[in-house]
Amino acid sequence: MTFYVVLILVVALERLAELVVSRRNLAWALGRGGREAGFGHYPFMVFLHTALLVACLVEATRRPFIPALGWSMLAVVVLAQGLRWWCITTLGPRWNTRIIVVPGLPLVDRGPYRWLPHPNYVAVVLEGIALPLVHTGWITAAAFTVLNAGLLRVRISAENVAMAQSVSEAPSPPAAMAQ
Repeated sequence: MTFYVVLILVVALERLAELVVSRRNLAWALGRGGREAGFGHYPFMVFLHTALLVACLVEATRRPFIPALGWSMLAVVVLAQGLRWWCITTLGPRWNTRIIVVPGLPLVDRGPYRWLPHPNYVAVVLEGIALPLVHTGWITAAAFTVLNAGLLRVRISAENVAMAQSVSEAPSPPAAMAQ
């Protein structure tokens, strides 16, 4: 159980590091005319992700550690963190925990975005299932997955609308000069 508590604390510290990066990137984006979209769901997202960590610890006190499940789910957690930070580094100062769009910037199509439009959410889904299951927290994994599915439906929709508006507001390339 001690190892699991340490794991949850490490994930919590990682979340705090994300918030530091996000705040720095928010200043960068706002300085370039960035606009926020879809803020209404953000407080629930913060609550849900915090509740995930707390629920993991609470449920772990009532569940056994099953090595085959625990170690395989730990590998998924580590892979999810790798994917999350690949997304963060690929987007650079454009990454944020909020939906901030800087008008005129093209959509990112490299790194994991070459294959998926929202790879960070793949990491979130994987982690939301795997982190509780490291210590057999199936109730937490199921509850988070259901609540997170609803949240992601709202969030991805808001992101898609914001990105589409940003692309439509991008300046047109100059017309070709007549020869």
